[in-house]
Amino acid sequence: RPPGEQVALWDCLVLSCTVAVETGPLFFSWHREGSKTPLGTGPGWEVWHVVDNDSGRYQCCVSDGDSVAESPALNITVLGEWDPRAGADP
Repeated sequence: RPPGEQVALWDCLVLSCTVAVETGPLFFSWHREGSKTPLGTGPGWEVWHVVDNDSGRYQCCVSDGDSVAESPALNITVLGEWDPRAGADP
């Protein structure tokens, strides 16, 4: 199971990605649940008002043009999200 973090509903989520050794220009992309379509680019990614469907696994990919490295997946859980199995309104 991937490491995880919790964030409260409507709070700001800030993720950052760093590399141990820079070998030249680096290209960053952020992905959720293994999607190939990036959520954003750059070493940081932010969601200003987290909603319940922002829960999931997030990952940073870094490329130097020749090779790609992927961060371990980070499991984000939004606290206060509505659980349809519970049968109650949020």
